[in-house]
Amino acid sequence: MKTLIPNVTTILFLWFLSLSISAQDFQGKAYYFSKTPMDLGSWGARMSEAQKKQIEARLKNRLEKTYILTFNKEESLYKEDEKLDAISGATDSWGKNFTPGELYKNIKSNEFAQNQEFYGKQFLIKESLSPLDWKMGTESKQIGQYTCFKATCKRPVTDTSWWNFSWGELSNNNAEKKVDTTESSDSTSTKLASTEEEVEMIEVEAWYTPMVPISQGPSDYWGLPGLILEVSVGNTTLLCSKIVLNPEEKNKIEAPDKGKLVTKKEYKAIITGKMQEMRDNRGRRSNRS
Repeated sequence: MKTLIPNVTTILFLWFLSLSISAQDFQGKAYYFSKTPMDLGSWGARMSEAQKKQIEARLKNRLEKTYILTFNKEESLYKEDEKLDAISGATDSWGKNFTPGELYKNIKSNEFAQNQEFYGKQFLIKESLSPLDWKMGTESKQIGQYTCFKATCKRPVTDTSWWNFSWGELSNNNAEKKVDTTESSDSTSTKLASTEEEVEMIEVEAWYTPMVPISQGPSDYWGLPGLILEVSVGNTTLLCSKIVLNPEEKNKIEAPDKGKLVTKKEYKAIITGKMQEMRDNRGRRSNRS
């Protein structure tokens, strides 16, 4: 049950209570479970419940995932804990092209690095760590044995899915490129400029615990006075299921360094262009047959 308590006093108390874990060799692991509800849209309305359950079972690898965050005082490495599909006994090769790769954050040097594989080709995305304008709340709740506090922020939708792709998004991009040729060039320029300025934002809700005073979190979330144990954005929730502090076997935290060096924006353009090419080639084959 969520309650309202004096935020600053409690956070400081828990922070100082946890200073004993801030040794130089401190390391920890947090295990996260991600779940996204299946959305079949209007297509799903015409399906029976049995058909929906069958599709959900086949898409389980994409809808439910587990991740491991290995962290110390300054760095973290976040990666998927891959599991075999219970039905086919294989990994989801198609879905792997559009899932986040191994992600490294260094909050001291403000470094972000993530490797991505797209149809067998390796890419390395390196940028400065994106700042998040968190709004601190006073609401609290328990996640396991940890007292957590709520924080929210807004960020561009593209920041939360730049490694992903959807056919609907491709159709929207193609539609935006079509400009009414009867309009004047000045009118067209104004319309394009206004379109570029519109950035779709999405609200992020996070729950962090000062009991683990590390400014890290799952995916590219960071910047709160405690480890982030839960993140909800859109219809996806990341929830921490287990924390191991100072494990006997330490893991080396290193930034990925292999692949073609690109930015997030460049990577998004590459995969979108490739999928457009695949659609065009498929259309040409259909026309010839």
